[in-house]
Amino acid sequence: MSRKRFIVELGTGADLHGMDVTKAARRAVRHAISRSCLCGIIEILERDRFQGLTVDVLIACPFPERVDIEAVKTEIPVGVPSVRVVTGGMQASGICVDAFATACDTIVVANAAVTLWVEMAPENVDTPKGP
Repeated sequence: MSRKRFIVELGTGADLHGMDVTKAARRAVRHAISRSCLCGIIEILERDRFQGLTVDVLIACPFPERVDIEAVKTEIPVGVPSVRVVTGGMQASGICVDAFATACDTIVVANAAVTLWVEMAPENVDTPKGP
């Protein structure tokens, strides 16, 4: 089997009240996925199920150690997900509204890069032609 990249999509998510980087990361993944269409994936896989798909997610956010990776994985509707979190994203001054959260004067922003990989059977993989 050979792994081929099918799509890469980017997304951004924020938590306006509460500095919840997991919430921001989940929103970033949801944003990326909502902007992508997997046209032709059934034909490429030649199956009626989404088997043979791997989804790699890279999250960049403040406080990466606070991200609940398992919660982020629940945003991936197909394939086998993997999530890696690095320092990045953004923090910005916000306004605190007590009805929404108590520690909320900072907005946190997360970015996501979602890459979908397809396992291809050997007969479906292009092999380089020699001279």
